[in-house]
Amino acid sequence: MTGQFQLTDDQLAIQEMAQRFTADNITPFAAEWDEKSHFPRDVIQRTGELGFGAIYVSEESGGINLGRLEAALIMEAMAYGCPATSAYVSIHNMATWMIDRFGGDDVKQRFLPQLVTMEKIASYALTEPGSGSDAAGLKTTAVLDGDHYVLNGTKQFISGSGFNDIYVVMVRTGEHKSQGISCLVIEKDTPGLSFGKPEKKLGWNASPTAQLIFEDCRVPVANRVGPEGDGFRYAMAGLDGGRLNIGACSLGGAQRCLDEAVKYTKERQQFGQPIADFQNTQFMLADMATDLEAARALLYLAAAKVTDNAPDKSKFSAMAKRLATDSGSKIVNDALQLFGGYGYLKEYPIERFWRDLRVHSILEGTNQVMRMIVGREMLRQ
Repeated sequence: MTGQFQLTDDQLAIQEMAQRFTADNITPFAAEWDEKSHFPRDVIQRTGELGFGAIYVSEESGGINLGRLEAALIMEAMAYGCPATSAYVSIHNMATWMIDRFGGDDVKQRFLPQLVTMEKIASYALTEPGSGSDAAGLKTTAVLDGDHYVLNGTKQFISGSGFNDIYVVMVRTGEHKSQGISCLVIEKDTPGLSFGKPEKKLGWNASPTAQLIFEDCRVPVANRVGPEGDGFRYAMAGLDGGRLNIGACSLGGAQRCLDEAVKYTKERQQFGQPIADFQNTQFMLADMATDLEAARALLYLAAAKVTDNAPDKSKFSAMAKRLATDSGSKIVNDALQLFGGYGYLKEYPIERFWRDLRVHSILEGTNQVMRMIVGREMLRQ
């Protein structure tokens, strides 16, 4: 009976590889990346050598064709060092997978070889200044002109905007709200494409965010992923996996802060004894650990459902994302409390995780939207 609740030897090996890479290449440097708003592109590209640029891309396209649980293990392991860096790898994977899963042979042959190796890095562009949770309300237009689309509009909150090489962009090609959206692959140096200034943010400082601006930007029709009008469906399919990954990033960050809190409370003395000896401390740590394991179990279950294409996969992805990101933020907040005033100092990693994890309950669909998805699915039955 225990078998179905345990990771396989292969999964443990993947997890260990990601943990080792993180310990050597991410954890020691993450505080400096955050402080200097440095984008560690070289480190992200090195994850491509491990196959992490194409985790669930098919082997025919050069990917390692793993399941969503394996992807979650990788994201969780990397977020232990830096959630922003881990989430960045997730976004690249989401965009690359969409090209592999829905693109025709020509688009795949032109773009995937360099994306799979992470020689080039991809961004995913759905959100706009006026359409966040109402993603189908996007206004960026793509008007057909011969064998090109002419694009006008702005994308908001795009990770890697201005730094990345490839943009997988949702655009409006028709009147219908959701069925009038198509998906285009756009290269950085395309005339008419420009980038806003990098946003100054609360957290995720190691991951640049900016607007993507289209002004009479001409994109070949040959760069379209799948048929015209199917883009919104692809965007939503990509989000199931993206939600799991962002949930996994919260698990990794929360685990790091829990580990740091256990270590700190054993060392910190008050009233003549370590604060770990106080029942209040032990109760807080116990609740943090319990909440973390509960969120992890649900996330791994949801990941298995997405891999198996189960009919309730979207409901479980939404549940898991909501629980993992809410629990992750609460666990980090409690860790900061256990550190007391020291938790508020940048010398210690807790405040960085507190800032980085806060956005996870907003992106890839807000946690209010997650509740909406779950509620709708329940009432549809």
